[in-house]
Amino acid sequence: MLIRFALRGLTELSPRLALKAAWLYAFKGLMAVRAYKKRLAKGELYPPFMFISLTNACNLRCHGCWVEKGGTAYNLTAADVDRLIATGKEHKAYFYTLLGGEPFMYEGFWDILTRHSDCYFQAITNGMFLTEENVGRIKKAGNLTPLVSLDGWKAQNDLRRGEGVFDAAAEGMKRLKKAGIFYGVASTATATNVQELMSDEYVRWLIGSGAMYVWYYVYRPMGAPPHPEYCLSKEQLIGMRKRLLELRRKQPILIIDSYWTANGVAFCPAALGLGYHIGPQGSIEICPALSFARERIGDNGGDLFKTINESRYLRGFTKFVTERTKGCVILERPQELHAYLQDSGAQDYSGRGTAFAELNALTPRSSQHLPGEEIPEDYWFYRFLKNQVFFGMGAYG
Repeated sequence: MLIRFALRGLTELSPRLALKAAWLYAFKGLMAVRAYKKRLAKGELYPPFMFISLTNACNLRCHGCWVEKGGTAYNLTAADVDRLIATGKEHKAYFYTLLGGEPFMYEGFWDILTRHSDCYFQAITNGMFLTEENVGRIKKAGNLTPLVSLDGWKAQNDLRRGEGVFDAAAEGMKRLKKAGIFYGVASTATATNVQELMSDEYVRWLIGSGAMYVWYYVYRPMGAPPHPEYCLSKEQLIGMRKRLLELRRKQPILIIDSYWTANGVAFCPAALGLGYHIGPQGSIEICPALSFARERIGDNGGDLFKTINESRYLRGFTKFVTERTKGCVILERPQELHAYLQDSGAQDYSGRGTAFAELNALTPRSSQHLPGEEIPEDYWFYRFLKNQVFFGMGAYG
């Protein structure tokens, strides 16, 4: 697998873009993780990576999306974006995932890449804006990896995202491949598509389309309506874990998950303080799926490090999770999570005003926490990545 993956990189990627990814993404990501671990040893809390929702605007209305796209449009100011990235640089954090809504709809999107050319960005996109012009701008910037959201073949993808979305995204992926851009695909596993996503045929199609990595997510029923029918069963989660290991050994593409350690033990990135989410109103949230916050990035005179490091809300979440599970408390303990959020004085930043009630109404489900049925990584390369470097939010060592 490694030799074939290396050959793909040499023959399919622009050398300039590959070198930039190696320096800004891989090497600086490793340094960010090491700095994070040193902070932890001193009792300091600040993540090595950050999710930034630039806007809640989007051109799609996907089933099970937790972002409220109707009503008031919210956008982070350029000053707020610069403030949080500048703070990150002070603490050796140079990687940022940009999302929304649809990040390409944010007016100052391209300026961010230019102003912070020493950082590496990942943009989670529905693929509808991967025009020839935009792909050219991505290649020129050199510090952006698009992560195209696809949930399987056309029928499954368009079931959630809308008619014609698969075809448009596939065309955009062809343009990315032709330009030699390092990009990936984000696939959310649901009860209806998990076998499809885990198939050799699907992964081979991604490889043929030029994707260098695939990032698998597990569906969480947040938003209105929550579509609980998409939730995975325990048996499906175990099957997914087994297939991840099989695919990693034979397919020349990086296969990323942010759910299991090298030893196959479940974990929650937010509970470890690996990455928080900044909402389009400047709210500092636990993760993108939980639109609740006590603090905003403008608090303490804009001293973001102080705000995060001294946040009883964020620190308390770590204690809350570790006392209950190693998995996802959204899935396993929605009512207890609802109580924690309310007791902490968190506010609803979803834009709907109903997120608390939505969370409290959820039925508990299985998550990636599978005590007694853990399946360790069986390929040395992925064990190394998960133990030593940034890999799918994986500072596990």
